[in-house]
Amino acid sequence: MFSEKVVFVTGAASGIGLAIAEMFASENAKLMMVDINEEKLQAEAERLGASFFKADLSKREENKAAVDYTVETLGGLDILINVAGVQTVAPIEDYPEDRWDFIINLMLTSPFLLTKYAWPHMKAKGWGRVVNLNSVHGLVASEFKSAYVSAKHGLTGLTKVAALEGGPQGITVNGVHPSYVRTPLVDNQIADQAKTHGISEDEVVSKIMLQKAAIKNLLDPSEVAGVVRFLCSDEAKSVTGAQYTIDGGWVAG
Repeated sequence: MFSEKVVFVTGAASGIGLAIAEMFASENAKLMMVDINEEKLQAEAERLGASFFKADLSKREENKAAVDYTVETLGGLDILINVAGVQTVAPIEDYPEDRWDFIINLMLTSPFLLTKYAWPHMKAKGWGRVVNLNSVHGLVASEFKSAYVSAKHGLTGLTKVAALEGGPQGITVNGVHPSYVRTPLVDNQIADQAKTHGISEDEVVSKIMLQKAAIKNLLDPSEVAGVVRFLCSDEAKSVTGAQYTIDGGWVAG
């Protein structure tokens, strides 16, 4: 399905980004994997037969460099998957201001910049797909995650604006909102939450992370990749501006 498409995936060295990269590699896409962890990124890209580019996407110039490199080496950019993210858990009064800046730059400004830089290449072909890996926290809030929740809510708005602008150009833009996925990022969150609340890590999972979900399972990254595959397919050509939840019923309550 994607053998003639150039696919650009951020946060591709591990977790959800890697699962998405694996899915596109299995579909024979021309794949560019982007991450800051160069050693892991190179190893995974070589395993999948993909191209790779090391970038700190919290820095504006590295977003442009990543897109320029992709266009130069792979001949275009058809599908953009924004995944890269981090988490810092702390009360607002104690929240480190430098972490606020970093998270907003990485998780909101970078998706904007990558969309901006990829846009002309999609527009020229009259076809493009942008999928923003958002979060249930792009729709609802939780305590102690002010930067993350703010970035994800902003990404929801960006997704809607880009969908409206992209429709006439053949470009669809959608958001995917999973609840907790078994990734290194979530493993770190469990440890941070345990410290913040003064409880065990097992209690964090059962009493805090999954409390609001009807289906109390941590998601597998492949579940998210499956939704991304659909949104990038021809079957989803009329789906844009959508916010797909994979949250076990979290926001239904």
